[in-house]
Amino acid sequence: MRRLILLRHAKAENQAASGEDIDRALTERGLADAARMGQVLAEAGLQPDLALVSSGMRARQTWEAAKAGFSPVRLEILPRLYLASAEQILSLAEDYADQADTIMVVAHNPGLQDLAVRLMQEASAGHALIARVLNGFPTACAAVFLIDEAGRPSYDGLFVPKDHGGGAGAKS
Repeated sequence: MRRLILLRHAKAENQAASGEDIDRALTERGLADAARMGQVLAEAGLQPDLALVSSGMRARQTWEAAKAGFSPVRLEILPRLYLASAEQILSLAEDYADQADTIMVVAHNPGLQDLAVRLMQEASAGHALIARVLNGFPTACAAVFLIDEAGRPSYDGLFVPKDHGGGAGAKS
């Protein structure tokens, strides 16, 4: 793995009809934001080779909407990513590190936010940037890191829907 993209699922309904958190689906805004962010990432040249996606409905739907911006990508739906901690997410990505140059993980907070902050700190990203992520890692947000041969990260971008016409201010 030379690049790791952390993508939080897009905006989801507050409660699923089943009452189970894992079944929460994306809202209309969530579907639009996921598609938008897939396009934004693709236009930035951030094409994943492998997508590791949580088994949660909202994460799977986020991937389905986002993938339209990419050429074909190998997909692994991983139940262990559902509400995983930062350590679990990183461990799963490392398990697949020799199978792809660019791995995208589509999962949930707080694990994704915690991992993004940790990697930014290890990469010596600026204090303002780290503070921004500490203060919130919104739905459909993506943090990107380059990973060197020793496994050390360097910060490679933060993509927030609001910065690209989406998010809470969107008209969709």
